Amino acid sequence: MPASSRLLRRNAPPQPRVLIVDDSAVARAVLARMTEDGGQFEVAGAVANIGDALAFLGGERVDLILLDLEMPGIDGLTGLPDLVATGGDARVLVVSSSCDQGAATTVQALALGAADTLVKPGGAGFAGRFAEVLRERMTKLTERRHEPISSRIVERPAIGRFDIVAIGASTGGIHALSALLRVVPRTFDRPILITQHLPASFSPYFAAQMAVLGNRPCDVAGDRMRLHPGRIVVAPGDAHIVAVSLGDSGCALRLSRELVANGNMPSVDPMLSSLADVFGPRLLAVVLSGMGRDGLEGAEAVRRAGGTVVVQDEASSAVWGMPGAVAGAGHADAVMPPEAIGEMIAAQAR
Repeated sequence: MPASSRLLRRNAPPQPRVLIVDDSAVARAVLARMTEDGGQFEVAGAVANIGDALAFLGGERVDLILLDLEMPGIDGLTGLPDLVATGGDARVLVVSSSCDQGAATTVQALALGAADTLVKPGGAGFAGRFAEVLRERMTKLTERRHEPISSRIVERPAIGRFDIVAIGASTGGIHALSALLRVVPRTFDRPILITQHLPASFSPYFAAQMAVLGNRPCDVAGDRMRLHPGRIVVAPGDAHIVAVSLGDSGCALRLSRELVANGNMPSVDPMLSSLADVFGPRLLAVVLSGMGRDGLEGAEAVRRAGGTVVVQDEASSAVWGMPGAVAGAGHADAVMPPEAIGEMIAAQAR
């Protein structure tokens, strides 16, 4: 090998290491081949069950875990929290045919800690486009983030009372929401609005999951819906939440399907910008894990209106795109893990 080639290889960043967990030997072989095609990823291991995966992770570091859900013994959903805990910084991409059987399985996997899900096709479907989509998802979940971190990183921001909490999230957001909401006591009586990037068919399952995690009623937003204390409202998958003032009688929500610059539907930006207009300094905006920059314009509007913006820290984020963009632009009053954000919200109830 020429000296220049050896130097380039020596200076290149290490390939992300991948662990494949699937009870099918054929699926493991196909996924391993797809993973290593192009030379971008390294297959660190391929195992048939959760027990072997946990044993492997006990002695090896990986960056990404490809996880099937339907396996004998301990199934993938049951073993997912242990994989997340044992895998350290490793992201979990669920690759399973069961994700095609209904939104409930997908939302449950995301709530238990998966960073993303992908339907595993059967037979000839493994070829062609699936391999391309798989590597795209793997790249997004393992890419190194280089966005500048805001210097305004504090553990406990000194903030005033707020009348409403608005949360935006995307990839990895359900796991972060789970950690955040579990800390908030039932006595917290402000409305909580959530825009999470999910398809419309997932909305009822997502709302049901948030009701359990938040220990309070949760509704999918409807047009002209009024906000009520102590309830969670989530954006439908096919419309933005837009807040309108009703004067002394409170606030209502309108649904908008207008295209936005960031291309997301629903988008965090219209929610935060409209709430900033209505609540001003009594708005707490939270931006959690997610790809892209959705929430950046909304966070800027919240700060202009005197509200407070808190974003998830990079270490706990599946993807530090959305929160990283807000922090890098200097719009974050605090950068912290979801549990700490939940504790900060909970303090308002005490």
